Amino acid sequence: MMEGMTYTIAAFYCFVALPDPAGLRAELCAAFSEQELCGTILIAGEGVNGTVAGSAEMIDRLLAILAERVGLERSEVKFASADERPFGRLKLKVKRDVLPFRKAEVDATRAGTYVQPQEWNALLADPEVLLIDTRNHYEVEMGTFAGAVDPGIETFSDFATFVRENLDPEKHRKVAMFCTGGIRCEKASAFMLQEGFGEVFHLKGGILKYLEEMPQQESAWRGQCFVFDRRTSVGHEDFEG
Repeated sequence: MMEGMTYTIAAFYCFVALPDPAGLRAELCAAFSEQELCGTILIAGEGVNGTVAGSAEMIDRLLAILAERVGLERSEVKFASADERPFGRLKLKVKRDVLPFRKAEVDATRAGTYVQPQEWNALLADPEVLLIDTRNHYEVEMGTFAGAVDPGIETFSDFATFVRENLDPEKHRKVAMFCTGGIRCEKASAFMLQEGFGEVFHLKGGILKYLEEMPQQESAWRGQCFVFDRRTSVGHEDFEG
């Protein structure tokens, strides 16, 4: 890629039954070189999960392939830009899971009910709803939604233990959950439905989408949102203007 160009960064995931993950990897390997894309894409029987960078044209090509092969919608992709190459090389990996959840077998394609950011506050106002933060404890310490339960977990896989030891489907009939970008709470919602919880909701697009779309004066978010990149954290102010 040329010096001085602007890199488009695309972060995405899609839970979908993939009968031939290795075949999709081979197709992507044939379609792109390390000069054209950099970053990582995980491919598994449950779907895809990736963050990659390249020219706008290369990213468009990639998203077109993923739209055709796995049904990834462009509106679900989170975009950013960088003046320098943000990743070392292109990694295309076939994995057992795109999001490990080692303490339970979960069909992530059967997730809970999506809630749009504009509808999230109304759900939180329901006194029957138990609100759960599915992120790790050090993320919760930086910020969370008012009234959210902190499971106090070290890794996402510990969420299954927290639910089984602390929650009861008969008592907690309506549960809402959230995470940074949506992937963890989507899989967690599928797990909770498998465990017998009746109504399970999750924030579509995660905290980042909420911060982007909700005016700060109407926000139920408190603090900063931990992100796994050089910014470390973001808040409403990062999405204004």
